[in-house]
Amino acid sequence: MEKEKLNINQWAIEDRPREKMMQKGTESLSNAELLAILIGSGNTEETAVELMRRVLTDCNNSLKTLGRMSIKELCGNITVKDSNGKSKTVRRYKGLGEAKAISIIAACELGRRRLKEEATAKDSIHSSEDLYHYFRPRMQDLPHEECYALLMNQACKINDCILIGKGGLTETSVDIRLVLREALIRQSPVIALAHNHPSGNIHPSTSDNRLTERLHKACKMMDIRLLDHIIVTDERYYSYSDEGLL
Repeated sequence: MEKEKLNINQWAIEDRPREKMMQKGTESLSNAELLAILIGSGNTEETAVELMRRVLTDCNNSLKTLGRMSIKELCGNITVKDSNGKSKTVRRYKGLGEAKAISIIAACELGRRRLKEEATAKDSIHSSEDLYHYFRPRMQDLPHEECYALLMNQACKINDCILIGKGGLTETSVDIRLVLREALIRQSPVIALAHNHPSGNIHPSTSDNRLTERLHKACKMMDIRLLDHIIVTDERYYSYSDEGLL
């Protein structure tokens, strides 16, 4: 006889996510258990923990991948075949509706904003690595390209950071005149440029090289120092300055 499935409320107290957190602290919980606390319940066949384990498995156990999923991807439908070979539409993750999907996405966004807040607290830039740590939280998980200009004083202390371009999957348009205008308005004799490659490829494109060359020449004419232009991915970065191209 098949063993009856235990409801999460029938688990030993020390194994329930909320109780486990209270007794042992947040570090004792797996990612699936933390996410289970967010969604609260699973479905008739899976506990909340089991459901989130399945979601994470589909994301290759990557929270970054989970953070990039949309509401539609989390609670939408998929087409499967029944035992007779006929196609039917079912919920991708039974028990995971819009409200729960929104909770997951909100939690991922809070994590991203926390990293961004910590990076923004840095008030000066001294290397390409500093630039990467400053911009990575702003750009990680983005499905499209964005380009920012970091405006600094002579000592490379940050005056402001502005979004100057937002594009598609592989390219974004940047108006050099806008960059220089913002630098002059904010009295920033030092600037740095940063944009992301959602594909994860850190190598610059022909248009990236063209933009860097044009901006470098324009900055020289305006007596503005282009400190660097970096290409940001989730794990690595490319620096024009480090490569001796500025």
